[in-house]
Amino acid sequence: MKQAVWQKVVALVMAGALWSSCALASVVISSTRVIYKADDREVTVKVNNPGKEPALVQVWADRGNEKSVPNTADAPFLIMPPIFRIDPAKGQTIRLTFTGADLPTDRESVFWLNVLDIPPLPKKSSEQQNFMQVAFRSRIKLFYRPEGLAGNPDDAAGQLVWTLKPQDGGKGYVLHAVNASAFHVSLNRALLAAGARQYETDGGMVPPGGSHDFLVKNLKGKPEGNLSLSYESINDYGAPVSHAAAKLEP
Repeated sequence: MKQAVWQKVVALVMAGALWSSCALASVVISSTRVIYKADDREVTVKVNNPGKEPALVQVWADRGNEKSVPNTADAPFLIMPPIFRIDPAKGQTIRLTFTGADLPTDRESVFWLNVLDIPPLPKKSSEQQNFMQVAFRSRIKLFYRPEGLAGNPDDAAGQLVWTLKPQDGGKGYVLHAVNASAFHVSLNRALLAAGARQYETDGGMVPPGGSHDFLVKNLKGKPEGNLSLSYESINDYGAPVSHAAAKLEP
């Protein structure tokens, strides 16, 4: 299971050692996204520690600021417990409760769930006195889904409208995706075929009622030959789903 991981150094190398080691964290989130439906009283997320050492975990939600910390997080969710210890080969269930906010009722809203995993200090020895302590922060998408939204989230990715157009500044091309649905569409990648050649993009997310430009890698000039487009979305369960664009606008 793919898991996006950001590293944050919480303590630097201490003076006086002949060599250093890095204490690695090992907490794993059981899902790659959270869907919070408006009629849910709460939703739960499971985290596990398959490692051999205990870990201290802190959890919070933000509105999209990658630099958020628990003290500045402003997402409308109560998370319990906000901080806890997980022993080796054990797990912990996190409960999320929506606290209320003035959110759109005609489309999904997206937040981010942060799980900061702080490993224990390494055991001291006569040969090792210096170390680097590293905490691993994982962020997964947290979707708030109002009741009565039009359409089906399973159909949203297949309904994207695609256009191949020059990038602003004339330095290549982008695949412009328009999402008319009420649901966010997350993509692993898109693949443009032009004759016998293929060009790939990175992943990204197309917001409901909005659009997103995917940079086509290594495509500098106008593509030649018949054009076709395939892409891979991620459903509510974190599973990849393949699609072929019915039409690619020139």
